[in-house]
Amino acid sequence: MPRLLLLLLFPLCLFAQEHAFESEIRAFEQADKTTPPPRNPIVFTGSSSIRLWENLGNYFPNKPVLQRGFGGSQLSDVIYYADRVIVPYKPKQVVLYAGENDVAAGKTGQEVYERLVTLFEHVRRELPNTTFTFISIKPSPSRRKYFSEMDNANRLIQAYLAKQRNTQFVDIRPVMLLKNGQPVPELFRSDSLHMLPAGYERWQKVLKPYLK
Repeated sequence: MPRLLLLLLFPLCLFAQEHAFESEIRAFEQADKTTPPPRNPIVFTGSSSIRLWENLGNYFPNKPVLQRGFGGSQLSDVIYYADRVIVPYKPKQVVLYAGENDVAAGKTGQEVYERLVTLFEHVRRELPNTTFTFISIKPSPSRRKYFSEMDNANRLIQAYLAKQRNTQFVDIRPVMLLKNGQPVPELFRSDSLHMLPAGYERWQKVLKPYLK
């Protein structure tokens, strides 16, 4: 589906959002010119939890990972830029973390799910053989009031992907929670939102078996 048609699915305010990330996307494109990306990579994309994953390749040695997350993005932004941060690389696998910012911006779990479906259908249409992997929305301490909507989004997305071929729903919540169901504080930075290396180490252990 042409990118212009994708935009028709969302409010015109997306045009304003586009400018917030255009410089990051152009930086990716410039980097591709100076350092060509691997062929058929595993593209990690989504919001700041991907962008801030320092030394991502070191966590998954011998895997052709390509980091294409852009901070603060919502699923609507990933949809807008899919034809620049996902499709051109012809990845064998897409690993996506997104949706948390959508809920924090006021979207319901249902709306997050619908955005995910739009993105998935576009990627599947353009890249029919690519494995689509969704990392569950994490339980950030600073966003406790949104946990119910995030859980709803995770539930809907998991059920949807279970019915699609060549998809994976990776639930990272269990390794980030204490026995009482509260987030492990030591996994997060002082903002109680973004993760420390300890958090990424737990993600690595859960994600590793899913990577192609």
